[in-house]
Amino acid sequence: MHDSDRQTPDATPPVPGTFERLATDGGARRGRLWTAHGPVETPAFMPVGTQATVKTLEPRDLEELGVGIILGNTYHLLVRPGPGIIGACGGLHNFMGWRHPILTDSGGFQVFSLARLRKVSRDGVAFNSHVDGARLFLGPVEAMAMQRILGSDIAMCFDECIPWPCDAQYACQAVERTLLWADSCFQQERAPGQLVFGIVQGGEFTELRHRCARRLVEIGFDGYAVGGVSVGEPEPLLLQGIEESISHLPEERPRYVMGLGDLWQMTEAAARGADMFDCVMPTRHARNGSAFTRNGAYPVKAGKYKRDPRPIEEGCRCPVCRTFTRAYIRHLLNAKEILGVRLLTIHNLHCYMEYMRHMREAIEAGAFQEWRREQTALLRGSEPGRAPEE
Repeated sequence: MHDSDRQTPDATPPVPGTFERLATDGGARRGRLWTAHGPVETPAFMPVGTQATVKTLEPRDLEELGVGIILGNTYHLLVRPGPGIIGACGGLHNFMGWRHPILTDSGGFQVFSLARLRKVSRDGVAFNSHVDGARLFLGPVEAMAMQRILGSDIAMCFDECIPWPCDAQYACQAVERTLLWADSCFQQERAPGQLVFGIVQGGEFTELRHRCARRLVEIGFDGYAVGGVSVGEPEPLLLQGIEESISHLPEERPRYVMGLGDLWQMTEAAARGADMFDCVMPTRHARNGSAFTRNGAYPVKAGKYKRDPRPIEEGCRCPVCRTFTRAYIRHLLNAKEILGVRLLTIHNLHCYMEYMRHMREAIEAGAFQEWRREQTALLRGSEPGRAPEE
């Protein structure tokens, strides 16, 4: 972790849920969210550990990369290994050996992603397990009970993620269910120190997003998320949905844009007041043989790199770029050696952690707008799929 993000060891930490706004630059905020397992420096990117692991990495790897918080998924952990096993191990932190903050998604996204396997009702969602077809039910009561067993630092409300496109009637019904379930989630018992975030839905419909955000604020959650974005909609609609949601959320609470991982889009969301992000992009791209760099992504797996003696990214200080060549990593990937995926995952997450660190530093220095323009030129001004030196 960078020196500017370290805490004084003998300082008394604030109570979980305290959100310190340390600096602002336009709409962008540099903050610190306190949890039961320590602080989260914001803006923050959360690597996705859906099934109690960030794929190919162990907790020590994540710590060395400067990762401050990771994400787990209630639905997937409910299916396997199940609440009994995780509970017997003392909760998700003990189960996976991670001593820092964890946010758990409620399973509401699976209402969207597993549409062919579920049936939605007023009380929740009946699923057929994607693993063995077993019949399961997940609603606000069940989702919060599972997250209480997991003992995550931040539990997300159970919601209905609205697909794109969808008609206004369906979106309205989904928002009503989301608000009904949010009320129920707020009333459930929590793990000690556990925070609960409400989720703004509404699709592309401005008034629905405003109404959803206002009602969630009335309930009074510890933080708020923007849901139903990055679900296939055009980029202008994505940014519009973020802006319309955040405009009705309180300044004194953290704001989390769910499922957003494009570097430029995160920068634009931060400019609109977002504090937290998550996405599978850095790990999934690694499994597909692509590397992220300061100038965008490119396919290391491509044939033209088979004799390339350079590191993945010139000037990168990650342990992979200090040691290995493109040619070697490409060989590993094409030979289907798991080390290739691991090395690319380490590099990609290093890229993301460095990007967020630079974003925080730019806000602290009052230089965010200039930094934002530079990133737009770098990430939107180069040809996709080309290595940074080409």
